[in-house]
Amino acid sequence: MLRARAPLRLSFAGGGTDVAPFPQREGGAVLSGTISAFAFCTLRPRIDGRISVHSVDFGTAVGFGVDEDVEFDGNLDLPKAAIARLRDFEGAIPTSGFDLFIHTQAPPGSGLGSSSAVMVSVIGVVAAHCGVDLTPYEIADLAYRLEREDLGVPGGSQDQYAAAFGGFNFIEFSGDQVLVNPLRVRPGTVHELEHNMLLAFTGATRVSDHIIDDQVHRYETGNAEALEGLRAQKQLAVAMKEELVRGNVDQLGRLLGQAWAEKRKMSARIATPLIDEAIARALAHGALGGKVTGAGGGGYLLFICEFERRHIVAAQLLELGLRLEEVTFSGEGVTTWRGQR
Repeated sequence: MLRARAPLRLSFAGGGTDVAPFPQREGGAVLSGTISAFAFCTLRPRIDGRISVHSVDFGTAVGFGVDEDVEFDGNLDLPKAAIARLRDFEGAIPTSGFDLFIHTQAPPGSGLGSSSAVMVSVIGVVAAHCGVDLTPYEIADLAYRLEREDLGVPGGSQDQYAAAFGGFNFIEFSGDQVLVNPLRVRPGTVHELEHNMLLAFTGATRVSDHIIDDQVHRYETGNAEALEGLRAQKQLAVAMKEELVRGNVDQLGRLLGQAWAEKRKMSARIATPLIDEAIARALAHGALGGKVTGAGGGGYLLFICEFERRHIVAAQLLELGLRLEEVTFSGEGVTTWRGQR
């Protein structure tokens, strides 16, 4: 029996610059860090020539024969696509079947990159089962191509690389090339970040497709505000990387607020009345900056606060009905191991 996990991520700045066609035309950059929340997979071999996939979160399952064509019908298509590709991978050891169980510690649409983390985790465990040795770059690239190209799910590529590599990374996108630059962040800076941050769930998940489609349309039609927002995101990713490695947590928080101001320009659908009110209240009561952690429209909000006023900010967010969670960072990317019954 094999298990795998891949971490979820917080995106500080640069989100959107990893979505085609921006990186192909202008080059993109994203600053992110992975957290101690994961997408988990367990693979249990079977000998009857059947493959079954079970989603603990959705309470659903699909099954098919090891030699059957996979039908992509909207039901667990992400893991099905990974299995279909890896079972036919050159050099793969033929499988006599298996059960695959999937569980994620944040729902799809939460803004933490959970869907891509699922794909990376599935690739990790199925590749190990089939004897396919993949590097983190290869896992991330395969996850991206399966999601964006084969299945046509709109989005960028930062989530797959964050989940595959783990840790704090400055990720650069140029054409079809991706370069992951791991950052050496001092432990004291990591502890200070965890001490001063708040992660707030709006209570609503969202399908980001329409937001991403709107962002791409505005960019391709030369909308001046969208162009300004995307280009500023790239610059802020660079600036925030420098503050992070220097350990300037307060300045990182202020730049987080600037990143939100620029992100709002990319699409009118990113903000909601609840998101705007939550960020306004947080800033008025001691937050240095805050933003949504994904495409927008719902999901999680991330705040960096003056610690002495963090509890006051928390009270304001609770008053709005948001759910608060502590943040701890994880330096591990996708990991596979042998399980025990």
